[in-house]
Amino acid sequence: MKAFFDDRQWHHDPKHFMANGAILPNPEQPGRIKVLHDAAQEAGCEFSTPEDAGLDPIAALHSPEYLTFLQTIYKRWQYIDGAGDEVIPNIHPANRTDSYPRSAVGQAGFHQADTACPIASGTWEAAYWSAQSAISGADTIAAGTNAAYALSRPPGHHAFGDLAGGFCFLNNSAIAAERLRAKGMRAAILDVDVHHGNGTQSIFYHRDDVLTVSIHADPARFYPFFWGHAQERGTGAGLGYNLNIPLDRGTDDDGFLNALATGLDRVRAFGADVVVIALGLDASIDDPFKGLAVTTPGFARIGAAIAGLNIPTLFVQEGGYLCDALGANLTHVLTGYQSA
Repeated sequence: MKAFFDDRQWHHDPKHFMANGAILPNPEQPGRIKVLHDAAQEAGCEFSTPEDAGLDPIAALHSPEYLTFLQTIYKRWQYIDGAGDEVIPNIHPANRTDSYPRSAVGQAGFHQADTACPIASGTWEAAYWSAQSAISGADTIAAGTNAAYALSRPPGHHAFGDLAGGFCFLNNSAIAAERLRAKGMRAAILDVDVHHGNGTQSIFYHRDDVLTVSIHADPARFYPFFWGHAQERGTGAGLGYNLNIPLDRGTDDDGFLNALATGLDRVRAFGADVVVIALGLDASIDDPFKGLAVTTPGFARIGAAIAGLNIPTLFVQEGGYLCDALGANLTHVLTGYQSA
């Protein structure tokens, strides 16, 4: 299987993360890269460096105001007397239509949803090349490759069109799907991360040309809390083109596979001729977030079930955090897919 990764993706090295009022080490560590890279190679992936497709495919979904912010905010932050080493918001607008401040602090609050997306010196470069990895994956699928893997790190599915959040800055899976759509393919996004893909949902919520499906831990008591509920079906032209399947905490392999069958049926009903898998591995029973309880053999079953679509498939890496099972879970998804 073809795979894509750029060494500049190492340059994002976040230090801080606030959860339940406590400041903790950020779990989205660069060390994830080595584990995932080795695991993908174990599954037979052959890595290439992505081509630079420029800003156009990124700007197709992210606003110019937001992209300007991501490219400039760290330098501007350094001019603030006493500022911390990372850009972390401390105030947010009540509504997205509230005034847009000139202040770096105010703009951080506007463009960063939470404290889990700190921006430091290497963040923009890493996020840019993470997106380019997904874009190159999409391009190789559009050129006729049946399956590919993008080691997109930092991840992307919590990034809205103008808002970072949950370790995410650019929505790699959405950018890949839009790239495929622009090349004449009918794309669906199937998100299997333990957290709802709220940024992805938002980007396509009013549209009927890309289907979005997310299987995740019930957000009633789990991040991202405000999105991911079953009644969210899309709006306007997009009504019926968004499917959320929230699962009880601790759902095991069989429960997850039953939900996946429902999601795959929706992809078939949409008539997709390509699927982007937003590949979170944090549904694992061993993952630090402890949302769901999928086992390593269960990930092989997930890969095999996805292969049953019999359409070109792009796996774009989302979550999955450092634990003993992380690498094996990725290997099992990819080998399960290829062996089906």
